Amino acid sequence: MSDLCTPTFADLAARLGFSCETAGGLVEFRNPFALENWTLPVLEITVIVGAVLAFWYAIVRLRRYNDPTNIVLWFGAIAYLLIIEPPLYFPGAFGISEYVDTMFAHNVFTVDFLWGRLPLYIVAIYPAMATIAFEIVRNLGVFRRYGTVVGAICVGFVHHAFYEIFDHLGPQLRWWEWTLDHPMNQPFFNSVPLPSVVVFAALWPMSLALCVQFFVGRHVDGGRSFTGTQVVLRTIVIGVLASIGTAILPLPATAAAAISGSTTVGGVVYALELVVIAVIAIPVLCRQWRHEKPDPSAGSNRIILGYAAVYLVVMAVLWATALPAYLDAADGVTAAGDPVGSLWYTVVCFAIAGLSLAAAVRTQTRASSDGVNPVNHSTSVSENNFGS
Repeated sequence: MSDLCTPTFADLAARLGFSCETAGGLVEFRNPFALENWTLPVLEITVIVGAVLAFWYAIVRLRRYNDPTNIVLWFGAIAYLLIIEPPLYFPGAFGISEYVDTMFAHNVFTVDFLWGRLPLYIVAIYPAMATIAFEIVRNLGVFRRYGTVVGAICVGFVHHAFYEIFDHLGPQLRWWEWTLDHPMNQPFFNSVPLPSVVVFAALWPMSLALCVQFFVGRHVDGGRSFTGTQVVLRTIVIGVLASIGTAILPLPATAAAAISGSTTVGGVVYALELVVIAVIAIPVLCRQWRHEKPDPSAGSNRIILGYAAVYLVVMAVLWATALPAYLDAADGVTAAGDPVGSLWYTVVCFAIAGLSLAAAVRTQTRASSDGVNPVNHSTSVSENNFGS
């Protein structure tokens, strides 16, 4: 699709090792052994498996407990993706090229959509990561004890930890490339734009979780059932509102940068927004970890918690293999010319993700040992009215 091969995207593609002039069509399949390096198919498999498990878990929860929350979360994340990502890939086609140039380019993977712009694993990472964060927070009983808003903030915080482990490694391993001089990417935190660190790692999952819990989750916890039509309509509404929320939540930083004319000032405000999230989430999560009573509405989500542990192990292995080049990097760039992320920040995120997961596992184990009935509002499949 050469007419959509803008100079910026063509340059990014060349740096990643492929040509946008020949980057397939709506769907393209490639030999996984012929990709840029071996880490690409490993990442791809890891994330896609996570999305499949999250979908399977959502189906089980719906059928067994008449709880569509995870189905809405899964498809709400996909709806958000379909609203947010295409304009970023094709600003000209959406009539915004005068305001937004290409911000980044993904490398080509085994399965790609939209002329090399959208790898399948990116589609998968939205529901996979959202499910991990949501389930950890719900498992700890945050929604039940503190309500929808605080619960959503905690989801954003946990998601941020899991996501930034991946975000700070991607540029070095050529999973994607950022446009360095794009104003919407400024300022950079090592190899990652600070707006991405805050908006895509924390604010969008926070917005999604807020909408999912407000429109579905809290009602299910109260014993309400939804018809299939209601679930579909609420999923669409959630995808749209979560997208709007992702535009509203960063407004303080956007306004600060516009008023001051300085992306540095905007970056400071972005960082302050993240600090506020952390200040709220950390005490709540720590308090819930020490809480003696497990949340009976969380149900059994061992499959999601187990996958989260596998994800952390895989990321640790990928980081370990990238560490020699990272340590030999000069001025933030490896000998191969790839930018490196922040190792200390990644270690902090590993610690937060690991502790959050350990807390959720402990709560799950305690619930099992105490004989807590999973999902206290559950009904049999024959009793629910989903699909009526």
